[in-house]
Amino acid sequence: MSFRLLVSLGALVSLVTLPLPGQTSAPAATPAGTKAKSSAIPHRPDGHPDLQGVWTNATLTPMERPAKFAGKTTVTDAEAAAYEKNDLDTNDIDKKDAPLLAAAGSAETGGYNNLFIDRGSQLARVDGVKRTSLIIDPPEGKVPPMTDEAKKRIAGLIRSYEKYDSVKDRPLAERCILGFGSTSGPPMLPVLYNNNYQIVQTADTVMILIEMVHDIRIIRLNGQHAPPTVRQWLGDSIGHWEGDALVVDTTNFTDQTRFHGSTANLHVIEHFKRTDAGTILYRATIDDPSTFTKQWTIEYPFLATAGPVYEYACHEGNYAMPDIMGGARKKDIESPK
Repeated sequence: MSFRLLVSLGALVSLVTLPLPGQTSAPAATPAGTKAKSSAIPHRPDGHPDLQGVWTNATLTPMERPAKFAGKTTVTDAEAAAYEKNDLDTNDIDKKDAPLLAAAGSAETGGYNNLFIDRGSQLARVDGVKRTSLIIDPPEGKVPPMTDEAKKRIAGLIRSYEKYDSVKDRPLAERCILGFGSTSGPPMLPVLYNNNYQIVQTADTVMILIEMVHDIRIIRLNGQHAPPTVRQWLGDSIGHWEGDALVVDTTNFTDQTRFHGSTANLHVIEHFKRTDAGTILYRATIDDPSTFTKQWTIEYPFLATAGPVYEYACHEGNYAMPDIMGGARKKDIESPK
């Protein structure tokens, strides 16, 4: 099967906890003449759903629909259980021949073991049934074809990964600038491990702390985007409420973020809708006409988890970068250009 991740080199988790926000929001009083809100979903005094807490999006559901599920957006619980068991057995990375171990670049070094992995144990369940892909549009569950322009750009990008002249040549995840696999987003994807998120919400701002590389997203409510000249690793996120859904519009990415090969013109629209006390249904639509021939949408649940979120240490004790660059310098001496 294919995997939704790039290799993160030398990432370590320490045991320093972060403070958690208090659970402050009892449902607001319902104004006369309005429909009562579900008592299972906490609301803030302003009447909007309270998204605060610690959540995980870990799931075995792949980004794209596997061939065995072609034409099936959902499966029965029995089909899901068989798939889940096979996935977990096949990718038991304590076994040296596990495909996932090889995909993570650790088949020879043993850099990972099952204790380190947090991929979840089940397919994502939405509306009571289990999904076969994170992609819900196109309906076939596949990333749309790339434009010719993007294919040429991606070919050059792949070649650039073989550059070792400077630390700045290396991918962002290797440099501990962003988590790998778009875990911080947007869109915020489940990856190999550290799939926890902590949300803190006020009347005018929503903060999302991403466990991986402790990235932080700040979503300004009812604001205006920064000028196009202002570019940020995670883009510029503006939010507003549409009924009980928080809608987040993100633009102003850098030209290095490259979600699935995207450009700096990437535009992501996310929906966060709390469907019950323990679930936020997350949906994200990806639009970049320079990269994809059409827009596409992913959807899956974020589930409440007890936490806490531990500090993620990427640089401390990480010898990967000096070893990579040191190996490149040794190769330059032995085989001068």
